[in-house]
Amino acid sequence: MASSPQIVPIIMAGGAGTRLWPVSRDTMPKQFIALLGGGLSAFQAAVKRVVGDGFDRPIVVTNNEFRFTCADQLSRLGIQADIVLEPERRDSAAAVAVGAVMAEQRMADTVCLVLASDHVIGDEAGFLEAIRAAATLAAEGRIMTLGIRPDHPSTAYGYIRPGQQPLGPGAHVLDRFVEKPDRATAEGYIAEGYVWNSGNFAFSSSVMLGELEAHAPQVLKAARAAVDKATPDLDFVRLDAAAFSLSPTISIDYAVMEKTKRGGVLAADFGWSDIGSWDSLHQVKDKDAEGNVLEGDVVALNTTNSFLRSEEALTTVVGLDGVVVVTTHDAVLVTSMAEAPNVKTLVAELKRQGRREAGEHLRIYRPWGWYQRIDIGDRWQVKHICVKPGGRLSLQRHHHRAEHWVVVHGTAEVTIDDTVKFYHENEAAYLPIGCVHRLHNPGKIDLKLIEVQVGSYTGEDDIVRIEDVYARS
Repeated sequence: MASSPQIVPIIMAGGAGTRLWPVSRDTMPKQFIALLGGGLSAFQAAVKRVVGDGFDRPIVVTNNEFRFTCADQLSRLGIQADIVLEPERRDSAAAVAVGAVMAEQRMADTVCLVLASDHVIGDEAGFLEAIRAAATLAAEGRIMTLGIRPDHPSTAYGYIRPGQQPLGPGAHVLDRFVEKPDRATAEGYIAEGYVWNSGNFAFSSSVMLGELEAHAPQVLKAARAAVDKATPDLDFVRLDAAAFSLSPTISIDYAVMEKTKRGGVLAADFGWSDIGSWDSLHQVKDKDAEGNVLEGDVVALNTTNSFLRSEEALTTVVGLDGVVVVTTHDAVLVTSMAEAPNVKTLVAELKRQGRREAGEHLRIYRPWGWYQRIDIGDRWQVKHICVKPGGRLSLQRHHHRAEHWVVVHGTAEVTIDDTVKFYHENEAAYLPIGCVHRLHNPGKIDLKLIEVQVGSYTGEDDIVRIEDVYARS
């Protein structure tokens, strides 16, 4: 039997999940939100599962908007990874091709494991056992996909039909993929031994590159060129935009898995969910005696089998069964559990109406920390700003507004033109219109302040960056 080198995890972390709105939005999608136990995000949990013995340094494929979020969440875990930035979205085939090219550059024929960053795994020991079994078959030349044994006839997942030829315990040659079915069809699939398509793969880098060359040569050509012409940007790898743009937009299922003769499927059961909607998240969360998931400042009376979450305001529910109620700083979602998958359609309607809440959070994350609007009016705006230890905003100026910074926690180092001064709790700095200024947290605790903007225009695009340690100027 062929021996397997260390597995290179390739983590796909660039997507946006709208069915978990209003918590998940374009500016901070579900994979980076602390939805799991211990305050972990699904992204952190996904990476944490594949570090240590048997695993090489992970490759995280994301986009420019989430680069600092990825880096910050990895840093909190003490995990280092190659963070690769896609210039634009090209579906999963391009991302897999980039990961395979980079893994092959590390070592020829190395085994890769492609994982989504927004999945929940209940049995981590079972998961590791399954991927190591899949990796062994991958080292022998198979492109293995992890199939999940269904426990109900879900219409939210695609299915895989295993073939007759066995490859090992629980593993078979892959017969075919099928799209998300209706309920009656799903019941038939389960009766015939189909498994859910988890979207997680194991393969040898050289085998995947060969199959891409045979079945999706334009994807591979674009990926090779984008990697060859990639440039370092701080701690990130920025793929060449012109080369990457030439890749077709296609999934790895369509590009390779439905055409290859090397496909295999390993059926497993390790408590998997893609947490694609509130009802699926309810299924994997711990519940109280009434079947409720209660998170945040919520009170439920005579309520059963429901998901109630509040990020700020007291949220109360009385006398309901099978509902989802989610309260955020600027939006409230109320839906039946059965209709929860249709939240995606709701978000599309909100976007059609031009509602900011459809895609943007009130709290906006930046590499130095975050800011959140408190209130806004004619010629003024008030924000809450948090700068993490060592965080440093860009050296900048505004043409249309003055600002007042009131420190409420920590110490602020404030640059105003040629003057640098320290401000402590209950002290305030005034920044007149047009001054060149910067905010820095020199301490070891978070710096929090209230910013009051006054002027004819208070939009974020009234920022002229002069110098920026995060390479955004």
